[in-house]
Amino acid sequence: MHATAEKTKDHRYEMKRRDFLTSATAAFAVAGGGLAWPARVFAAETPQRLQMPPLIDTRASGKLAMTAQAGSSSFLGGPSVPTAGYSQGYLGPTVIMQNGQLAAEIGNTLGEPVSVHWHGMKIAGDHDGGPHQPVLPGEFWKPEMQVNQDPATIWYHSHIHERTAQQVYNGLAGVIHVTDGKDDDRGLPSAYGIDDLTLVLQDRSFDRAGRMVYEPSMMDRMHGFHGNRMLINGQSGAVAAVPSGVVRLRLLNGSNARIYNLFLSDGRPMHLVATDGGFLPQPLALEVLQLAPGERAEILVDFSVADAPVLMSDPVQSYGVLEFAVDETLPARITSLPDKIGSQLEDLTGLDTRTRQISLDMGMGMMMGGGGFAINGKSFDMDRIDFNVVLGSVERWIIRSSMVAHPFHVHGVQFRVLSEDGSPPRPENSGWKDTVLVPGETEILARFEHPASKEMPFMFHCHILEHEDAGMMAQFTVS
Repeated sequence: MHATAEKTKDHRYEMKRRDFLTSATAAFAVAGGGLAWPARVFAAETPQRLQMPPLIDTRASGKLAMTAQAGSSSFLGGPSVPTAGYSQGYLGPTVIMQNGQLAAEIGNTLGEPVSVHWHGMKIAGDHDGGPHQPVLPGEFWKPEMQVNQDPATIWYHSHIHERTAQQVYNGLAGVIHVTDGKDDDRGLPSAYGIDDLTLVLQDRSFDRAGRMVYEPSMMDRMHGFHGNRMLINGQSGAVAAVPSGVVRLRLLNGSNARIYNLFLSDGRPMHLVATDGGFLPQPLALEVLQLAPGERAEILVDFSVADAPVLMSDPVQSYGVLEFAVDETLPARITSLPDKIGSQLEDLTGLDTRTRQISLDMGMGMMMGGGGFAINGKSFDMDRIDFNVVLGSVERWIIRSSMVAHPFHVHGVQFRVLSEDGSPPRPENSGWKDTVLVPGETEILARFEHPASKEMPFMFHCHILEHEDAGMMAQFTVS
């Protein structure tokens, strides 16, 4: 299963430099749809050590307090720009929670309404934090939630209709660890920031002065906004220190629209151990991991052999996402991969009582600069309930995308992917999911275990945030 190893400490932080594309060099520019650096590079000459988001551990208190606030951030050593975050200037803390009662208090000191959508939490609609639950300036939202789900990496972000893309881009997002305290028994790395790294992947656009900007063009609204620079946990060009052992990477695609096809520069495998909704029964070795906006994945990487690799994306037109460096002073707690992680996943096949057809539409009006983003031909309407689902039922949804691949997210539930374009699901989609990329046709089975009223319904939508804001969203009740 796993082993604890005593490592010789030389009390030096060893940055092992490499001569290939990394997020810490100016060789990031690539042709086509990849990332390109601004004309001037403002990153520090000496790469900084990647920092983890600060922690809020709610397990003892059963309470969570956060405030949406304004910030001022300089990402590339250039001029500071206005940003936003939860209880800090950009992004939010990592929240650790366990099953049981959780009393949240969300404040808002910004000059516009915000919300906190608990993306991936299986909770009732009146606690979901969608567009029907805005936190107005100067006010508080105080949901009394009941956490009841398997361990997973989920996240939270603002979800105000027509403002989600801008607010998430500005920084209103963060990560949640739902835990049962049994990771050591599973043989999984669990030391936060040492062998258990939380990584928020975001592409952001910077102008020639090194300022982060969000000025979407018509093409950006059509395809989703893509940046020219990578930020990891809100940091540019940082290097992640890792022990010489097995390390757990909790990956969140927090980008507005970019789809990552992740791989390691030296070809070593990534061992997938968890999808959106929690653990797989055993690790799956992958060469490439696809991660669409809103999706999460947990992988194990063995850093005990050779030089540490770089996390890359897009094998055809590669660019660096995050550089790693082995720090021999860090304890290597886990030195082998676990054979088994979780229990067998429940099979929902045959339990469905209804089939729905869902089309993610991009009409011709959008091509002319107007409307056209819709679901089943209808643009989102806050006052329209699109359908009702029976509480406790299992439904089969067949989702189809038009023109481009759309990441599809359902609030309040988890689902199993049955097929993708007629084929079995990719390994990344073999576990419990709440978001799935739909390039053509994807079939899912979902169980609806939590109620949602017509006043506080659940959403389903494209998670390209510009598409969501433009109307590719619908809502349903569960009763």
